Amino acid sequence: MMNKNLTLALIQHSCVNDKKLNLEKSITGIRDAAEGGANLVLLQELHSTLYFCQEESTSNFDLAETIPGSTTDILSALAKELDIVIVASLFEKRASGLYHNTAVVLDTHKGIVGSYRKMHIPDDPGYYEKFYFTPGDYQSDANETALSGFRPIDTSVGKLGVMICWDQWFPEAARLMTLAGAEILLYPTAIGWDESDEKAEQDRQLDAWLTVQRAHAVANGLPVAACNRTGVEVAPDSTKGGIHFWGSSFIAGPQGEILATAPTDEEAVITVSLDLKRNERVRRVWPYLRDRRIDAYKDLLKRYRD
Repeated sequence: MMNKNLTLALIQHSCVNDKKLNLEKSITGIRDAAEGGANLVLLQELHSTLYFCQEESTSNFDLAETIPGSTTDILSALAKELDIVIVASLFEKRASGLYHNTAVVLDTHKGIVGSYRKMHIPDDPGYYEKFYFTPGDYQSDANETALSGFRPIDTSVGKLGVMICWDQWFPEAARLMTLAGAEILLYPTAIGWDESDEKAEQDRQLDAWLTVQRAHAVANGLPVAACNRTGVEVAPDSTKGGIHFWGSSFIAGPQGEILATAPTDEEAVITVSLDLKRNERVRRVWPYLRDRRIDAYKDLLKRYRD
C-alpha cells in the first residue's frame, strides 16, 4: 500500500470580545502551521467570537454571518495563498431567524468545498445552544449535492469527517461518518470546566472527553482530532461565574494512541504527520466493520428500548 500522507495542525487560542482580533489570532496560527508544513488546519469552535452561548440574548444573533461571507472570503484567500485546507467553525445566518453552528471547509484553490451544520445541540447551564442553533438537515439521498448530515467532505488531502463539539460524544455520529467514507474525524470544540466543581470532578470530565473520542478512533480505525479553545470567559451575568476552557486539543491515531496534545491553559499550534493508508492496515487486523451485526441493530432507531 502506498502512503497517503497529510500534515494536520490544530490552532488552540483564547478569545476576546473583538471579532477582528480573534480572527487575526486564528490567521496567525494558520500561517505558523503552514510554515511548519501543515496542509490541513483545524480551528476551534466559533473561533472568531467569545463563546456567547453562556447567555440567551437576541442581540448575539448580530454575530452571525452568511456563508459565503466576509470570514470565508478571508480564509479562502488564505487557503489559496498557503496552498492548504482550512476547517473553520462559524455562527452561520442561513436566513432570517434561522441560524446554525457550521464548520466550513476551504480547499486550496477551490474555495468552499463543503460545510457541516452541527447536528447535536446541547442545552445546559452555560451552554444554551438550542436558543441559537438549529440542527443541521439530514439528507439520506446519496446523490444529494448539498453536504449535510453525517457526510464526509472530499478535499485535496482526503475525505474529512467534520463534526462539532457535542457531536463528539455520540458514537453513532462517528460511525455514520466512517460508513460514508471519512478518512479522519475532525471536531472543532468549545468545552471547559465550571470552576465551582472540585478538582477531582474536573479531572473526570477531561478524562471522559479524551476517552470517548479515542474510542471513536479505535472503533472506526481512523485518526481523530479535536481542537478546543483555551482561557477563561466570564459569563455576561458575572454572578454565574463563567467557563474555564480546558484546551488540551489533541490528535489521536487509528488505534486511539495520542500523537500530540496541547496544554490546558496556553495557546498552541500542534502538528502531526499522518499516513491515512494506515487506516487500512489497522482495519485488516481489527475488522469491526466486517463483524457488525447490522441485522440486529434496529433498536438503535428507538429513543429508548422499553
